[in-house]
Amino acid sequence: MHPIRPWLYVGKFSETQDDVMLRRRGIGAMLQLADSVKQPGIPSLYVPVEDGEPLPQDLLRMGVEFVRLEKALGRNVLIACGAGISRSATFTIAALKEEEALSLLDAFQQVRAKHPEAMPHPALWKSLCEYYGEDVPYAKLLENNRG
Repeated sequence: MHPIRPWLYVGKFSETQDDVMLRRRGIGAMLQLADSVKQPGIPSLYVPVEDGEPLPQDLLRMGVEFVRLEKALGRNVLIACGAGISRSATFTIAALKEEEALSLLDAFQQVRAKHPEAMPHPALWKSLCEYYGEDVPYAKLLENNRG
């Protein structure tokens, strides 16, 4: 589990099942992208997102609205997918963009600074660019990856 902000974490599916770790990290809500896991006292939203496929705009909006609402309620939010690398990074970038008025590239760089393995799949990145009206070639992410 990678803390991106004091209130925002990126993780993998197995971490959504670890009640002790969730409590230790103060996770108060979960956006789940791989499968639905219920934890007592932790609100969660399961959004079925496939890695490597375009992200439907309604699912992106639903996930980001959930994250922003839970933050507004003072809860630490875990965004989790299978491996904690692509789908969860995609939603984390969108949440940072909206919460902090960052560009997509700046939000990506913020996520990578805390989670060096984070890398949205090209189809997911393209979906973000289309949704937010930003034309940032995927090659820019790869350049950033080389440091």
